[in-house]
Amino acid sequence: HCKEYGFIFQSSEIYDGLGAVYDYGQYGAELKRNIREYWWRSMTQMHDNIVGIDAAIFMHPTVWKASGHVDNFSDPMIDNKDSKKRYRVDHLIEGFAETLEKEKGDALLQQMDALLAANDFAGLKQLIDDNKMKCAVSGTCNWTDVRQFNLMFSTEMGSVADDANVVYLRPETAQGIFVNFLNVQKSGRMKIPFGIAQTGKAFRNEIVARGFIFRMREFEQMEMQFFVRPGTQKEWYEKWKETRMKWHLSLGISPDHYRFHDHVKLAHYADAACDIEYDFPMGFKEVEGIHSRTDFDLKQHQQFSGKKLTYFDTEINQHYIPYVIETSIGLDRAVMMILSEAYEEQDLSTAEKQDSRVVLKLPAMLAPFKLAVLPLLKKDGLPEIARELMDQCRPHFRCFYEEKDTIGKRYRRMDAIGTPFCVTIDHQTKEDGTVTIRYRDEMTQERIPLSSVK
Repeated sequence: HCKEYGFIFQSSEIYDGLGAVYDYGQYGAELKRNIREYWWRSMTQMHDNIVGIDAAIFMHPTVWKASGHVDNFSDPMIDNKDSKKRYRVDHLIEGFAETLEKEKGDALLQQMDALLAANDFAGLKQLIDDNKMKCAVSGTCNWTDVRQFNLMFSTEMGSVADDANVVYLRPETAQGIFVNFLNVQKSGRMKIPFGIAQTGKAFRNEIVARGFIFRMREFEQMEMQFFVRPGTQKEWYEKWKETRMKWHLSLGISPDHYRFHDHVKLAHYADAACDIEYDFPMGFKEVEGIHSRTDFDLKQHQQFSGKKLTYFDTEINQHYIPYVIETSIGLDRAVMMILSEAYEEQDLSTAEKQDSRVVLKLPAMLAPFKLAVLPLLKKDGLPEIARELMDQCRPHFRCFYEEKDTIGKRYRRMDAIGTPFCVTIDHQTKEDGTVTIRYRDEMTQERIPLSSVK
């Protein structure tokens, strides 16, 4: 559906594509932008104490040393010697566990979690060998040892290719916020608690990228880091959990399709972490993470840069390094969530005729087009009236104009791209100045004055 209707295409498709990289088509780009703007407005415009920045993708290489990405940002991998196919160890074991009875599968996953938490690579290899897990391609159990594989893309900056010039494509947008903490705080005269938000591209050399736009090598994040007084982080963490879930529900998605998943294994810098998971077609998966990151990031950057990153709190007359609550949502995952929720195949057959439609029930505020203006015929002055209506509405929201094909076919096309309202201009419009407005979800129609369409 995404390809057929101009939402999402495989990148470089005419060259057989590039794995786990996707392009947004004309309607996908609009949908993505609408989600991004809705998030941005709800974060910055609706809060007195959150501001937005736009940090560069390239950063000083020491940033990634300080953040722990150079040493820790890696996944345990294993290769099959016969097929030369590389697997993420957790994906290989999870896939195998799905083929077992529920109890046995759960026990296996518990073993895996314990081994991963202990970084016991020999134990993981043993687990794979003991259960005779096979490669899907070669069908053999001929495995290499388990190794760590860093997920950052690196490139060189400047003209001489030596080590000093290695720079990374950022694997997350958060560090751009942390290194600008003091710049923003001082130039904006911000008082704690306050937040810094940003959206932007991030890059991860995922070995096993699957699930359409769920896991990509180039993706977009929407992150907000909220700086708080040490000791208050627990209540702010709970508050942001609630605030973020409210935002998700404001998209018109049923609460049954969401759940919180608390992390059992916490990252070394966190004192609390959970995911908001959505029930995708492939089951519940993470869309957004909320993390209490303590003072880890600012402390690390203070140590590695030699610059003081403390805040003077006039209320308690004290210098301290603030604690941080992070909310981080994947924009591409949000697009996939909205599309999964909106997509519906409907059978509209009656005793007289077979009929069906595919409709995207997108919230009107996110739909690529809000209104389609459809003159019934290409003559009798109907297109002229339609064009006038377009000129009236176009400055305020995206409108779509079409005059070819039967009206029924045009309605179906608008359903498929999620346009909530269609207005038809017919001969009666010339007589009494009314038009037919059609509502996408119920397919009901009513006549309203031309002047009240906008």
